[in-house]
Amino acid sequence: MSDKVDFKKTLDAYQARRGEFRILEVPPTRYLMVDGDGDPNSSPDFAAAIETLYPVAYKLKFASSRGLSRDYVVPPLEGRWWAEDMSVFTGARDKSRWSWTLMIMVPEWLPDDMITAAIATVGAKKPPPRLDDLRTATLDEGLCVQTLHLGSFDDEAPVLERMHHEFIPDNDLRMSGHHHEIYFSDFRKVAPEKLRTILRQPVERAQR
Repeated sequence: MSDKVDFKKTLDAYQARRGEFRILEVPPTRYLMVDGDGDPNSSPDFAAAIETLYPVAYKLKFASSRGLSRDYVVPPLEGRWWAEDMSVFTGARDKSRWSWTLMIMVPEWLPDDMITAAIATVGAKKPPPRLDDLRTATLDEGLCVQTLHLGSFDDEAPVLERMHHEFIPDNDLRMSGHHHEIYFSDFRKVAPEKLRTILRQPVERAQR
């Protein structure tokens, strides 16, 4: 059996440094996804989405290891966030107005039938709360800007303000997709000041 792959170490899309905005090209990536709306701190659907994604992600990991002899560390939880007025991310931070998609990456070598089987196996015993809402999709973000944020989610606003209104326009770019976060820490267990989160913004070249 091959060595266990840790995508946080091998994928360029998972590389970022604190205090540094980086421009990169993110390749099309397949995910398990669950959608929702509202404040992540109080929405039952948010917690239920996490409770649904992880059992399927781990079932896929074990299936890959046993069936394909390719073991890997389950990739980090990720989230895409948006609102009708994007200033609620960098200004008032009105979380009740947020929409989101929670995601866990699916390794490119896993065939569709293995994903379908894993979902069916998870649902056969005690189905997680939002299994019927689970979907798989390929996200093609392309050109992006990202940085590593250390600390509470509520302290992201100044970083996003600089990213959105300084770095992106200063580099002849403009925002073109949803705000994307990659959670290297389990925010259910880790103290807010110790959280490590990649903040990503898809962009496109601004037309002059």
